[in-house]
Formats: sequence, structure tokens, C-alpha cells
Amino acid sequence: MPTLKERLQADVVTHMKSGNKTALITVRNVLGEIETREKSGKEPVTLDDAQLTSLLQKEASKRRETAEIYATAGEDDRAAAEVAEAEVIEAYLPAPLTREDVEKIVDDAIAALAADGTEPTMRQMGQVMKPVTAEVAGRFDGKAVSEIVRAKLA
Repeated sequence: MPTLKERLQADVVTHMKSGNKTALITVRNVLGEIETREKSGKEPVTLDDAQLTSLLQKEASKRRETAEIYATAGEDDRAAAEVAEAEVIEAYLPAPLTREDVEKIVDDAIAALAADGTEPTMRQMGQVMKPVTAEVAGRFDGKAVSEIVRAKLA
């Protein structure tokens, strides 16, 4: 299965052939941002899919915020263009989880902790959060996950 970066690079060609200029420009901009991040430190690095997902979430969020600013200023055409770019980026993100899905993941983590002979209390919040965060990564708000864990352990 190709990495997220490989998918983005392949989609540049697809968007060129289909004539979808918005998607083409957006994907090129995202690839440029990825390349900048990879080369920005003292040593070049290669971002993994989790890091790329985080970067894509930030880019989509930026575009949604910009669209809001344009809409407030009465620039509906520019706002629509920003929303369209955000939708292109969001197509590359993993499907978001529902609150019920996250609660089940938290319940499973607490049950695993209890099965190991540890009584789950607030002191074990870190032990519950670690596997939950790894499984939920990028698909649900981290602050909300923390609140769910607190509620379950209280």
C-alpha cells in the first residue's frame, strides 16, 4: 500500500489529466509544505504517515479558518475556494471516529489494564491514554479523548 506522500504525488498526475485545477494546485501546495518541513531542520528527514496526517489536518484547518475570515469580510468567492481546498485535503485524512467509537476504545484499554491486575484509577490515566491515543491518532480530538478517559476513570 502506498504511503500518504506517494498517494499525493500520484494524484498530481491524476488531477493534471482530469483538468481539476483546484485539486492540482492544492495537492502541489501540500507537497511543497511537506518538502519544506522535511528539509527545514539541520538534517533532512522523511515524515511518516502519522506526521503527514497531522500536517494535513493543520493545512485543512488553516483553509477553513481563512474561509471563515473571507466569509465574514463578504468575499464569498474566495471563501468558497478555501473551502474547496480544505475538502481536497480532507479527502486524504483517515475517517474520523465517533464519540461512541472512542468510548469503546477507552473501555477496551481500561479492561486490558484491569485484566493485568491493575485497578484502573485516575493514577493510571497515562497507562490508559497511551494505547488509546495511538489508536485514535488524528481521527478524534485529543482533548475530548482525555475528557472521556477522565470520566471513565472517575
